[in-house]
Amino acid sequence: EVTTVRVQDPRLQNEGSWNSYVDYKIFLHTNSKAFTAKTSCVRRRYREFVWLRRQLQKNAGLVPVPELPGKSTFFVGSTDEFIEKRRQGLQQFLEK
Repeated sequence: EVTTVRVQDPRLQNEGSWNSYVDYKIFLHTNSKAFTAKTSCVRRRYREFVWLRRQLQKNAGLVPVPELPGKSTFFVGSTDEFIEKRRQGLQQFLEK
C-alpha cells in the first residue's frame, strides 16, 4: 500500500490587506484499503498545520511529532523564497 501527499501551489489570499495569508494545496493519493476516497485535495493555511500538530501531540504519547517550519516575520530574503521554504517544510512534516 502506498500513500503519497504533496504540498503545492501556494497562493496569497487577501493580497494587499492587513490580514493576507498564504494557503497551500494538499493533495493525497493512496491505494490503501483504509481510505474510501483514493484521492483528496484541499487548501490549508499554516495555522491549520499548527492546529494539526497540536492535536497529534495530544494523542502521540511517547511518539515524537515532527516539527513545523518556523513562522518568522524577520525572514531575510524574498517573500517567494520564504513561501517556498515553508512549502518544503510543510511537505516534510506531512511525509513524516
